[in-house]
Formats: sequence, structure tokens, C-alpha cells
Amino acid sequence: MTIRNTLLTRVVTKRAKQLSAGSMMALCLGASAALVPFTLHAQNFESTQRQTLDSVVAVVNEGVIMRSELDDRIQQVEQQAEAQGGNLPPRSQLAQQVLERMVMDEIQLQMARQANLSVDDTELNRQLRTIAESNGMSLDEFADAVEADGMSLADVREDIRREMLMRQVQQRRISQRVSVSERDVERFLSQQGTQQGQSFIEETQARHVLVELTPTRDENQARARAEQARQRLQQGDDFAAVAREFSDDRGSAMNGGELGWVRPGQTVPAFEEAMGSLDPNQLSEPVRSQFGYHIIEVLERRRQDVTDESRREQVRQAIFQRRANEELQVWQREIREQAFVDIRL
Repeated sequence: MTIRNTLLTRVVTKRAKQLSAGSMMALCLGASAALVPFTLHAQNFESTQRQTLDSVVAVVNEGVIMRSELDDRIQQVEQQAEAQGGNLPPRSQLAQQVLERMVMDEIQLQMARQANLSVDDTELNRQLRTIAESNGMSLDEFADAVEADGMSLADVREDIRREMLMRQVQQRRISQRVSVSERDVERFLSQQGTQQGQSFIEETQARHVLVELTPTRDENQARARAEQARQRLQQGDDFAAVAREFSDDRGSAMNGGELGWVRPGQTVPAFEEAMGSLDPNQLSEPVRSQFGYHIIEVLERRRQDVTDESRREQVRQAIFQRRANEELQVWQREIREQAFVDIRL
């Protein structure tokens, strides 16, 4: 699995909202009812009722996640699953899974705000265009597809902006924790049996679906969900649609599970070994790595001519990428444990 710049359609966290004064309004209405026309009283009551029905489902440091935000996100997941014929866990379990993802996003967004990070419109538009093109669409076609899924392009833009902010935080923190020495490069080249002057490298074009283990999804449940995704693919379902529905790899899911051209050392050993054993257009069994269960498909292989120096640089980048992916999981667990989180489901 690689950290990529493509993004999921929907980022589950919204900026925390402050609680309204709805409860105080409800107290005041009783004392002043005789002074207010009945129709206005009714309108105020309905408005107040809508406000007080909302509630906090999680406190995350200085921020909150509201019930309405969680419900909106769950509804999006349910609509996508229904449109793609997918099955979801019971709603209570789904709510816990979605809320946990929202909590993680909120922690990272708070870190981005504290670091004064930002994404300008030029960067955002470039990323939006990249996502559209990676799905074989123009911007207009992408906007139509978004609206057909019941979303607005403005909301998607803000979701992508937040995802880009989180990516900035991750890159800043992880780059400080990962290093690759010349000895690491030499060891890798030695293990690969690379001779001085050899001028090619084998690349594999692959895609995958990743099912993570979560606090509400154990080993057996994760494997069963991966098996379900594999069955859908064997039945002829579109890989991109299955990836968007099932995959927890947020970097590749929006891109239909595509990982692009992968080089030796760029993925974790379990993934690389399984990928190397597949023929083009062959689907793997569920493959267990430290990230969860993968369903992998190899699309094509090729040899790329490279000079010795460029090969060393490619190996260095591949080792860094693999270590960064591993370190990202560790770092996210750490910031989750260090944050103050009060779940109120």
C-alpha cells in the first residue's frame, strides 16, 4: 500500500460546530408565550426543537462531533452501499466504525489548524482535476457524477481540502520519523541480487481492496468482509466500484483501488510476495499484512531501463515509502491514544 495523492469521495469529518442556545430559548419561551403571536410561537418552537434534537456524539480535545454530522455520514455510506449493491454491518456497528474514523480525522485536522496549514484554491483545483482524470472524466462529468450520488461539488471540494490538510500533517510528522541510509540501499540491492551496471527494474501495475481491522471489526470479520469483496469481483462487479465501497485504503479507493506502477521494496513484504505470485488479471485470496486484509489484482508487468544512480534513488524512495506507510499506522495510534476523546453514542 502506498501513500498517494488521490482522495476518497467523502471525508467523514466536518469542522466542529459550537452548541447553539436552543436549550435556553426553550426555557424562555414558556414565560413569554403570552406576548408572542401563536404562529411565531409555533415557528420558534419548531426551530428550537430541531436545534435541541441535535447532540454531541463525541468530544475530541477542544472540538465536538455532532449527531447530525454522524447521521449525514452514515446516510452517505448507506446510499453508496445501496447504489452498489453492497452489504453493511448492523447500524449500531456501522455508527461506531464511522464515528471512529471521524474522530481520527478531527484529531488530524486540529493538528493542521494548530500548525497554520492551508490549501489554496489553485492546489485544490489541481487535485480535483487529477481525481476527475484518474476516473476517466472531465471536470463537468465529475461534477455530474458527484451530483448523481446525492452530493454537491462544493461539499466535495471542502472534503478534498480537509483530506489534503490531513495529508500535509501526515507528511510533516512521518518524514521526521523515517530515514533511509546508504547501507539500507546497499542491503536491498544485495538481497535483490542486483549487479553493478544492471540497467532495468521490473514494475508491476496493480490494484487492491484493503479491509482494515478496527475496534469494532475483529480478525474474522475483516477477513469475511475481504472475502465478500473478492466474491463480488469474481462475479464480474467493477473493481473500481468494489474498491470505493469496501476499501479502507483512503489513498487509492477514490482511484478505484489503483496503485499505479509498483517497484520492488515499495510495498510491505506480505503484499509484495503475494503480488509477485500473481499472473496478470489474476485475483488473490485475502492477503494478511499489518494493515489488514488485501485483495490484489495484477494488471500488467514491465521492465524499465534505469541507470545505476537512478536505480539507487528509486530503491531509496521505495524503502522510504514502505517505512512511511508502516510508521503512519504507528503514529495514528499514538495520536489517538494521546487525544482526549469522549464517545457519547
